[in-house]
This record gives sequence, C-alpha cells and structure tokens, in this order.
Amino acid sequence: MGPVLVKIAVNPLQDATNMVRVRSERQNVATTPAVAPLDAIDRRIVELLQENGRRTFGDLGGEVGLSAPAAKRRVDRLEAAGVIRGYSAIVDHAQLGRSIEAFAELRFAGSTRVDDIEDIALDVPEVHAIFTVAGDPDALAWIRVSDVQDLKRVVDRLRSSGKVTGTKTLMVLSSSVRTLA
Repeated sequence: MGPVLVKIAVNPLQDATNMVRVRSERQNVATTPAVAPLDAIDRRIVELLQENGRRTFGDLGGEVGLSAPAAKRRVDRLEAAGVIRGYSAIVDHAQLGRSIEAFAELRFAGSTRVDDIEDIALDVPEVHAIFTVAGDPDALAWIRVSDVQDLKRVVDRLRSSGKVTGTKTLMVLSSSVRTLA
C-alpha cells in the first residue's frame, strides 16, 4: 500500500470548496464569524499542511523560517481560531468496495426548510455530503456506492423519505480534486 495522503479542512472564508455539510458538521457560511487576517506565514503553513498533514513542526518551521516551537504555536492558534478544523486521510474508495461515485440532484417542496433538506441523509452512510444550493435543484447529494444496483437502492431510499419530490442522478466518470488553499 502506498503512502496515506492527509489533508486538512480549512475555514470556508479561506476556501470556498469547503462549504459542505458532512453528516453532523453543519457549516453556515453566512453566519461564520470572521477570523483575524492570516499573514503569509500562516497561509504557507496551511498550504504545507494541506500537502501533507503529517509534517513535523520542525519541517513546517524550516519551510517558513520559524523554530519548531514557533511553528507549533502557529498551528495551535490556527486550530483554536477554526482555520484548521481537522485532519483526514484521503483514501482509495475503489479499494474499499465503493468504486462508483455519483451526485443526485434533489428537489423538495417549496415549503421545505433548509435544515430539513440538510438532514435528509443523516442515516444513509453512502451519502458523503449534502450541498444545499440556490436555484434548481434544491440540493446535491454526493454518493459513493459499490455498484449500480447499490446506487439505485440509495436513490430510492432518498426518494422514499417523503420529502424529496424529484431527483436526477449523475454518475462521475473521473474527477480532479484540488486540495490546496
């Protein structure tokens, strides 16, 4: 097995691609408090950690001209401020038995609350994220499954909630993901 790549999640004020609610983590960008401006060293530290979240403080410090303790204090401050929200492994989903990736457009009745839309898939583990969007559709569900039959089962489960009024499913052929700030 090759090296495990690790990325960090950053504050959505710095990276708009993180405006996602993943199961129990709800992010409302409009009400996210502003953080103190980041200087060039903070931004470089975030960039370096996004490239490799397992870097040592000594390595970070060496890259930005700080001692290891000073780099640790910077990282601690970035974590406390919520700029760095956590660390995660980037895995090969095909090797985990979920080689099919899809997005399902979800439509709801006009009276449906946004929080109800976001909660539609809390108990569906194949749904990795729900994106509420402006316009049509109301939301996108990011889904990972083992095969087409599994995808049909997940879409049917979302439809059977009684809240979804329509769907359109898009299977991903390939993807290119940017992981840097």
